[in-house]
Amino acid sequence: MKLGLIGKAIMNSSSPDLHVRLGQLTGIPASYDLFDANEQPIDSLSSQVDKVRAAGYRGVNVTFPWKEEAVRLATQASEGARMVGAANTLVFAGDEIVAENTDFTGFISGYRATLGERPPGRVLLLGTGGVGKAAAFGLGKLGAEEVVLMDLDDSKSRQLADELAAQGFNASTIRRDQIAATVPRCDGLVNCTPIGHEKSPGCPLPKELVAAHHWIFDAVYVPAVTEFVAAAQAAGASVMSGVSLFVFQGVDAFKLFCEDEAKRAAAEEQAATLFAHYRRELLKEID
Repeated sequence: MKLGLIGKAIMNSSSPDLHVRLGQLTGIPASYDLFDANEQPIDSLSSQVDKVRAAGYRGVNVTFPWKEEAVRLATQASEGARMVGAANTLVFAGDEIVAENTDFTGFISGYRATLGERPPGRVLLLGTGGVGKAAAFGLGKLGAEEVVLMDLDDSKSRQLADELAAQGFNASTIRRDQIAATVPRCDGLVNCTPIGHEKSPGCPLPKELVAAHHWIFDAVYVPAVTEFVAAAQAAGASVMSGVSLFVFQGVDAFKLFCEDEAKRAAAEEQAATLFAHYRRELLKEID
């Protein structure tokens, strides 16, 4: 099964390892190639998709800067892709191009795998970029009482609040200086900013605000234990790691690429194994 990733600055992506590993675990030999616009000419997403389809690829993942274009290119788009207005997975089936946003589905799957049937409640979400949008709509589908958005660009958070409201989800916005007053009144705290990454160290909010009644999600997973995650663990809060989103979005994409229903089920069953593997590997890097 020929797969790939189209984007910019993707040469350090872990997706090839994840999909090849899933292929080995499910008995579907899979290859996964990187099409990086910084390394080779890519005139447009459409032209690159034409090339990989002609070369017999089953599907591709798509990342910056073409996630929005991926939805427009598709002949069929999933609920998540339509709501978020972006897709990170394209599946080729005959003349059809099917688009999905597995950040959206993967967030939901990761939440349920980690937190079970716990209601999200009122959630503060920091950062309204691509992953932030997917997580926000995922929270809506999970039944969040309210999604409170904060972005350094107020216009972005207001626009996303309007988009959530248009889908029937309760959303509001706050400014950065309102974080301290907002956190104690929230059940969930979600970081979809780069803060906490090894290249952008720190915590996206004051650590002392995190309490035992919170559940938290940190989209950053390099390092595996960010300052935000460490603060949550110290406070006794429940933690959904960014590793879970990486694994579940990949598993969801691989399931879409599979044509065999039994193989899809086999891929889903490997999620826990893969989570343990990648978390272990990331913790090794810390050591």
